[in-house]
Amino acid sequence: MGIQDQKPGIVESLLEQSYAELLASDAKLWEPERVNWKQYDLDVFNEPETIGASIFFSRMNGRLVGFASWDPRQWPRKGIIGHNCVLPEFRGRGFGKEQIREILRQFSEMGFEKAMVLTCDHPFFVPAQRMYEACGFSEIRRWPWERAPGLILIEYVIEVVPQKYIRARS
Repeated sequence: MGIQDQKPGIVESLLEQSYAELLASDAKLWEPERVNWKQYDLDVFNEPETIGASIFFSRMNGRLVGFASWDPRQWPRKGIIGHNCVLPEFRGRGFGKEQIREILRQFSEMGFEKAMVLTCDHPFFVPAQRMYEACGFSEIRRWPWERAPGLILIEYVIEVVPQKYIRARS
């Protein structure tokens, strides 16, 4: 489900709900992200043919569960996975994994060679790290996060299986 079924403000709201625990853990560090979330929400709805075309929303029994997004600007070399947002009450049920698999399916159709995603070594993101590894991503590097001394950014990559091979196996 794309943005045509949503109203401006929903992306920012989902991010705020999903990261509430993280914001509470260290407001000084994480509060500046709110500005980015608001801007991303505006960009999604103001640019539906580009940024808005690179996001989808997930539902369960008619209820919004979360959303996932990507940046296709480095096509065909790599697609960059952005937010993989799942509301707290829906975590641990495989929705994040399903959203990642859907992005990989779309990357395959678009002809991307690889998919890349960044996360952080903060304890809040450990479930995300496990999920990326469970989806077949490999960690390729770590480096200090300039904005947050003491935290490390982690980059994961996976080769995208071309759609023609997926169809041939079916």
